[in-house]
Amino acid sequence: MRAGTSDTTGPARQSRSHLWISTLARQFPELVMALAPSTSGPLRERPGSGASGGGRGTAPVRLYVSDAVRDITDGVTELEEAVRERLGLRPVPAAPVPVRLGRIAGLLGRIGADAVLATHVEDETRRMARRCARVLGDPEQMVRLAGRCPACDSVSLRAFPERAEVRCVNPVCRHVLEEGDATP
Repeated sequence: MRAGTSDTTGPARQSRSHLWISTLARQFPELVMALAPSTSGPLRERPGSGASGGGRGTAPVRLYVSDAVRDITDGVTELEEAVRERLGLRPVPAAPVPVRLGRIAGLLGRIGADAVLATHVEDETRRMARRCARVLGDPEQMVRLAGRCPACDSVSLRAFPERAEVRCVNPVCRHVLEEGDATP
């Protein structure tokens, strides 16, 4: 069951959006720091680089981190522009991601008045926060549920709060529960 599908109340959605924005604002600087080569140990040479200098080469490039930083930066920029356009506000000067997130958070009261925009803001900030967390190595929270899967009858139901999803983790089944699928 998708958490966002049954709850369309403004204050609840606004609260969830604020949570995802706060999480992303807290994690993004860590993600940017993950781009910097580590200075705590010896630098490793990439295979085949032929770097000289006493066997000390460059640290391996972590393209997945760079891609995540770019994706989140672009996503936050586009989200802020879409929010301001939908609300009929003037464009604002470019700013770092945390500043843009703060500006979006400051508009949550107005965003909540537009159900489509509020859903979009919540979905996008959740997506970006989850991507940031995965790149930083945070495991996704999973909660075991009582009851049986309606598709395969196994006791493998798990809730994934970050995805707002309940699914069977039986490798043969992998059924995703929709509203009304819950068994007594």
